Amino acid sequence: MMRNRFSAHLGYLFTELPLPERVAAAANAGFTAIEHPQPFAIDTAQMNEALKRHDLQFSQIAAAVGDAAKSEKGLAALSGREVDFREAFKRSLDYALAVGCPLVHPMAGVPTTIEGSIDVYRRNMAFAVSETASTPVKVLIEPISHAAVPGYAVSTIEEAVAIQDEFGADRVRLLVDTFHGSASTVDLPNWLETNAHRVGHVHIADHPGRHEPGTGTFDFDRFLTALETNEYHGAIGFEYVPSTTTSESLRFLSGWTSRATANQG
Repeated sequence: MMRNRFSAHLGYLFTELPLPERVAAAANAGFTAIEHPQPFAIDTAQMNEALKRHDLQFSQIAAAVGDAAKSEKGLAALSGREVDFREAFKRSLDYALAVGCPLVHPMAGVPTTIEGSIDVYRRNMAFAVSETASTPVKVLIEPISHAAVPGYAVSTIEEAVAIQDEFGADRVRLLVDTFHGSASTVDLPNWLETNAHRVGHVHIADHPGRHEPGTGTFDFDRFLTALETNEYHGAIGFEYVPSTTTSESLRFLSGWTSRATANQG
């Protein structure tokens, strides 16, 4: 694991604060990176200034998240929304390039009909890969479990792997989430033994409950060992719902930081 690359998901953590103040709060809590699906309320000049001031990196951004009021959860697999997808993807890619973010995650969404949705998704992913081809940015795929988002178009790790293989792991990376993996009964530590090379980003939340580590049954020690053994060098993002205040929920973080520091030595 590289330089304690722990990333605070500012859509989940420090939500008692206005978004601009969450950046400083993340740095003060010990994070070295941040992420947010749609950070556009902070323009890129302000974001770069905040990242520099707090010695932070921006680890990943979502794209084409759709209309939350309609529970779309993304546009990439939605037929008839291709123009909207392209415009939204370009906006996120431009932001990523401006703030040095290496990963853009086009969200697949919840199609009203399953038939043809994966073909729509593939075409939109091809567009995303083409747009990023001459940039340092890579595209992310995250399998989101139906336990969390019923009807999500890419819900299993097998589906995500199949699509990644169509475009190549050099341009498309997987986002592996401990909550979604557990909800889908995937043994992630075992899976990492042969698939760690596929992973570009990690999300942390316990299962069940989707709260901070230690509130559920997921074996984080085994998971972190698998990441270390298989030389994962990306960021680890904390996308959980705090069971209490964010600050109190982060009591585990010092131990994780010490472990990461020891493994660097």
